[in-house]
Amino acid sequence: MHCCRRAIASGCSQFFPAVSRVRFASGVSPLGRRPTVPAATSEAAMKYILVTGGVISGVGKGVIASSFGTLLHACGINVTSIKIDPYINIDAGTFSPYEHGEVYVLDDGGEVDLDLGNYERFLDITLHRDNNITTGKVYKQVIERERIGDYLGKTVQVVPHITDAIQEWVERVAKSPVKGDVTPEVCVVELGGTIGDIEGMPFVEAFRQFQFRVKRENFCVAHVSLVPSPRSTGEPKTKPTQASVRELRGLGLSPDLIVCRSEKPIGNEVKDKISNFCHVAPEQVICIHDLSSIYHVPLLMDEAGVIDFLSERLQLNLPVRPARFMQSWRDLAERVDNVYKKVNIALVGKYTKLEDSYASVSKSLLHASLAVGYKLNLKFIEACHLERQTKQETPHLYYEAWQSLTNSHGVIVPGGFGSRGIEGKIRACQWSRENKKPFLGICLGLQAAVIEFARNVLNFENANSTEVDPHTAYPMVIDMPEHHPGHMGGTMRLGKRTTIFKDEKSKIRQLYNNVSQIEERHRHRYEVNPDFVAQLETRGLKFVGHDSEKTRMEIIELEGHPYYVATQFHPEYLSRPLKPSPPFLGLILASIGKLDTYLQQGNKLSSASSAHVTSESSSDDDAALFSTNSLLKKMQLNGKPKAGSPLATIGDGAEGSAGTSTKCNGTHVADCAHESK
Repeated sequence: MHCCRRAIASGCSQFFPAVSRVRFASGVSPLGRRPTVPAATSEAAMKYILVTGGVISGVGKGVIASSFGTLLHACGINVTSIKIDPYINIDAGTFSPYEHGEVYVLDDGGEVDLDLGNYERFLDITLHRDNNITTGKVYKQVIERERIGDYLGKTVQVVPHITDAIQEWVERVAKSPVKGDVTPEVCVVELGGTIGDIEGMPFVEAFRQFQFRVKRENFCVAHVSLVPSPRSTGEPKTKPTQASVRELRGLGLSPDLIVCRSEKPIGNEVKDKISNFCHVAPEQVICIHDLSSIYHVPLLMDEAGVIDFLSERLQLNLPVRPARFMQSWRDLAERVDNVYKKVNIALVGKYTKLEDSYASVSKSLLHASLAVGYKLNLKFIEACHLERQTKQETPHLYYEAWQSLTNSHGVIVPGGFGSRGIEGKIRACQWSRENKKPFLGICLGLQAAVIEFARNVLNFENANSTEVDPHTAYPMVIDMPEHHPGHMGGTMRLGKRTTIFKDEKSKIRQLYNNVSQIEERHRHRYEVNPDFVAQLETRGLKFVGHDSEKTRMEIIELEGHPYYVATQFHPEYLSRPLKPSPPFLGLILASIGKLDTYLQQGNKLSSASSAHVTSESSSDDDAALFSTNSLLKKMQLNGKPKAGSPLATIGDGAEGSAGTSTKCNGTHVADCAHESK
């Protein structure tokens, strides 16, 4: 009797299959909860690929999940992605960059995990805030439903209410179009964390149930696990993977594919051992070692037969791949390895101890560099190391930072929060302006450039942002009306907004093909004070772009400078491997001395070798090629790196003066992403 009562409370379909799968006329099941709607309809069933991780976090699940989508997309399959983060936060908006890396912003203003940036860049799709599921979101939804009586007074529990909510969320979001109005056919779901984490247990249980809800032919599991090679022996060890798979199977999910991550390639002997002890066929063990770039991962998975397996396992019925399958992606991967001329870019940031804090910025610089045929040499500079106080306390850090800055071909100052390091960013802006060094400022970078110009050109002594100095006599940057002090989550100006160009000629407008307006994603609480715009423009700092109400300054460009541009929006969020973002492309072109030629030629690169990676290229070429050449045979990956020598760096420059410094003493609580900008 006790077992039956427990089965009823859990809504276990094993005991009551009819009850759990039938929609009743009243709309409510006898268990007092919303019934499970069968997945089977007249439409083609949605296919799901669940990607889990084992042994350690950060094993590369995001890139593997993106690669699954890339391969299927190249086959003409419409793919969407969902990232599940088991933390209790509602979203990623209040995270410190030191802990989780950058906060990625979507068109609808959703602040999400950086892995969604990988999905958008790999698949060239537009995701929504609901494509990122967190424990906080799920519990908030269930609690709100309980408050309005949706559960008819029943005890609300993890099973079935939380697990049902997770399944319903996945099914609903999987059907949302992410490219035009086309309904996706395959949904790749990445479960964050590591199998066995207590935070992820409700999600694992939800997918244990979900595999029966959508039927076996529509659901498969790919488990990504680490295969370490201890330095003492140099031999790959399979025990961690065996233990991880055993735990996953014990929780009710059996992996269909095991993706083994390793530092170096592992042989068939290790692969066969994993196959034998983890109850999968050898062809279901995919080995992905550390590669020269992430763009090789889809190609390596293709060679391992992933597409053939997915086609059979999920009954996708894909035709034979053409000879030039994944050719544009193959060209991109080979290009990363083969370019030899270097362009040195200095990134002056506040969170440089964790490079993932600037993941999208780094990727955007890489996209632009590859488009012009140069290898990116990105140097991260801690902003506070450029300040005079650092010179007094730790001189070696000060001189190292300035040496890196002066040896760069171009400078980028990205966004940030709080007052720490702001003076270092201002000094970097001044050095770039005075030495005519190509410069791109983003968000806080624009604000720093405006403050620097006011101090040193307009002679507004101690001009500042009210974020740093609320009582400054010259508030060049002020908070926006939408800013709500004390409530940090989701209160910024977020998401895609329109920027309108002024009629006057500007390099940044030319880079955007002389369109009258653009749409880019925003994430900020502070903006340029419109009361000072006229004075700034009189001295040559032009505000060439503004919002639709003409009250918010969006883009600045300095007259008489090779390239001194800053944007209030974040152009890095819309950069794609085959479609570099215009502001980043302008910075790289100016850094190698080719911007004027590029603009004079109508935004066309003169080098024939760069033609296939310009902004006119599209990852959809592969899908089109696949559909029109389905009877051709697959071409194997080949190609050898080209020989060459690196490009010499430029000489040193002057430091310039700056205002008052703020102390740099490591990680600050005030640097969390929810701090004011």
